[in-house]
Amino acid sequence: MPTYELALMLRAMPKSELKTTLTRVSHAVFNRGGIIRNIENLGFRPIPYKTSAHGLVHREANYFIFKLDTATKAVADLREEYSRDVDIVRQRFYKVQTDEQPACTLEEEMLPPAYREEVQKMIEVGKTQVNRFTYKFKYNSGLDYYPFQK
Repeated sequence: MPTYELALMLRAMPKSELKTTLTRVSHAVFNRGGIIRNIENLGFRPIPYKTSAHGLVHREANYFIFKLDTATKAVADLREEYSRDVDIVRQRFYKVQTDEQPACTLEEEMLPPAYREEVQKMIEVGKTQVNRFTYKFKYNSGLDYYPFQK
């Protein structure tokens, strides 16, 4: 299952309602076979610009970031369910890129170009290809005559 970040903006509400909203959001993930790795509370702060959601204008919101593992098909279901939730002002899913460390090739790159493996492969490919600028038509076609007018 791929890892996603869910950024949520929840409307201004008391802590008891906030708790029930967060449990409702997390149960929706669990019901679709997802796993929540981390919940980060970014606090209650003003929204950079006023936003209208579900018929109300919001100027402040509670910000949360969920790190979760879930199936790709479940993300569309969650997005659709959260768009109907009146307590959620805005929600965005972001796929987390895995940090794969490439193998260090500094020693190979420090070699002169003629000794590098990738350069040798390019030279071999170049030897097998026909150069279109120096290629000449061969008149030896097996016919006793030239079929085209000269």
